[in-house]
Amino acid sequence: MSDYLAIIVAVVVIALAAVGGLFLQFRARGRGGAPTLPPPEAPPVLKEPEAPPRAAAPEEEGGATTTLPPPVARPVEVVPVPPPLEVPPPSAGRMVRLRARLARSQNALGRGLLELLSRDRLDDDVWDEIEETLITADVGVGPTRVMVDELRTKVKVLGSRTPEEVRGLLREQLLTQVGADMDRTLHVTAPGERPAVVLVVGVNGTGKTTTTGKLARALIGDGRKVVLGAADTFRAAAADQLQTWGERVGAEVVRKDEGADPASVAFDAVARGIEDKADVVIVDTAGRLHTKTGLMDELGKVKRVIEKKAPVDEVLLVLDATTGQNGMRQAQVFAEVVNITGIALTKLDGTAKGGIVISVQRELGVPVKLVGLGEGPDDLAPFDPEVFVDAILGDQQDA
Repeated sequence: MSDYLAIIVAVVVIALAAVGGLFLQFRARGRGGAPTLPPPEAPPVLKEPEAPPRAAAPEEEGGATTTLPPPVARPVEVVPVPPPLEVPPPSAGRMVRLRARLARSQNALGRGLLELLSRDRLDDDVWDEIEETLITADVGVGPTRVMVDELRTKVKVLGSRTPEEVRGLLREQLLTQVGADMDRTLHVTAPGERPAVVLVVGVNGTGKTTTTGKLARALIGDGRKVVLGAADTFRAAAADQLQTWGERVGAEVVRKDEGADPASVAFDAVARGIEDKADVVIVDTAGRLHTKTGLMDELGKVKRVIEKKAPVDEVLLVLDATTGQNGMRQAQVFAEVVNITGIALTKLDGTAKGGIVISVQRELGVPVKLVGLGEGPDDLAPFDPEVFVDAILGDQQDA
């Protein structure tokens, strides 16, 4: 009996538990429905990059406009490209090629003399005109008188004269006065293994630095290796100009800061020429006014310092042919300071009077070795007396 009661109690307990569970479920539904499971996690959302801050509008900052600086661009390094090296023509035959240019500027002198000498009667008035024509052409008083005396003697011997004979007489006298037999060799070949040293001197404005550059170009055209010394340290533009000439043809330029000791630059240039086994070293000096004694003394110092390293083979005096007799005075002063061995006569194609060739050689006893016949890079030519005289007189058929 007791077992039976225990079974009944257990059944009742189970039934009550089941009824209680049902009651709780119905109650939960009455409050809002069945409980829901938490939703699954959403996949992560990628965010767009934030835009850079924009400039605030006027209404955003009380009417003031704020402009943000533009992004700083990284500078692009520009590597300078050196200009291509030029190949200059050789110096031989240059004056022949430039004869027409020379004739255009000098032919008036030849035509005037030929016309006077071709007259049927040569009295004292005509000879005075001939003398005046020569002096006006910067031949100089001394050479003029010598020429006139010689011409008068030969005209008397000849008597009647054909145009060809007159031209022949005048050509002979001009060649004699120009000095056809003078040694015009440019000393650019040194004995041994050292380079030849050329010192270029002259006053400001004669074209000295340009002549130095053109000479280097001509020598390189002849197959020589050249070093340039920019010893004109008073003008930075002179060193820059020489640097440009050197870069165009591959000549090394030795230079220092503006105001440096010119003698030091000249010495270093010669040392570099020896080290690099160059054929020629050309030293460009400052354009010195012949009235400044101190500067002229310094030019002598430059030459002495160079000679501690190597002898100076050539001292070229650059003269402007258009300066006439004033150029003669300059030449004489330079000759007292340094031993001039040759003259470079520039601007002979312009308004120059060709007689300066005769007078400067007669006064200094130094030959004209180079002439500048234009502004082009290859217009510097070795002086040829016969080409020069023939250009003055013109062709025979034009006489």
